[in-house]
Order: sequence, then structure tokens, then C-alpha cells
Amino acid sequence: MSKTYEAENRLPNIIGQGTKIVGDIETNGDLRVDGVIEGNIQSKGKVVLGASGSIKGTIKCVSAEISGQFDGKLETTELLSLRNTSVFKGEMSINKLSIEPGAIFNGTCNMPEKVAKPQEVKK
Repeated sequence: MSKTYEAENRLPNIIGQGTKIVGDIETNGDLRVDGVIEGNIQSKGKVVLGASGSIKGTIKCVSAEISGQFDGKLETTELLSLRNTSVFKGEMSINKLSIEPGAIFNGTCNMPEKVAKPQEVKK
């Protein structure tokens, strides 16, 4: 019996404060960053950037919560939350956006247009 492999481990990956990574990260699970990353992140889950964390690069993920400093391009298929301590510089391409008072956002935002369903013709 053959089975295709898909990582079943949905435990969060954690980059702790005081840790710096230069390079790209790919994960099937969630990722929390309290340290520094200079590189690209691709996640099939949620990316959380803590208040002490910093990311410079590109993020592609399902959803993201930013509390620290981000500089680059971010793409989500679901929700992006900018917390009150966040500093976001760059581009975002997202489905839904939540910005708390106090968050800093300098850049561009692209949201796909909602396509209205055609109304049924009544006979």
C-alpha cells in the first residue's frame, strides 16, 4: 500500500529571541518568530511575528499576525493582523486585513476583488 507523504506534524516551529537566521524557511506547520530572519518564509499554516521579532524578506502563508518589525512582501490567502506594536514596511497581497490602533503601515495593499455571484433569473 503506497501512501504519499505529507507532514502531519502541525506543531508550531519557534525561532526564539536572540536567534538570527539568514536564509529561506519552508514549513507545513505554523511558525512563530521572536528572533530575526533575513530571508523568505513559505508556510502552509500561520506565521506569527512576535513583538521582539524582525523579518526582512518575503512571506507566503495562509494567515499571519505581525507584532514586530516586517520589511518586505507578504502574501496571505486568509487574514493578516497587524497588532498595535507592529511596524510594517512593504507590500501586502491579502484576503482580509485587521489593523489595531497604534500599528504602523508604510507600503501598498492589494486585496482581490470580491466577485458577485450572478443573481438567479426568476421566471
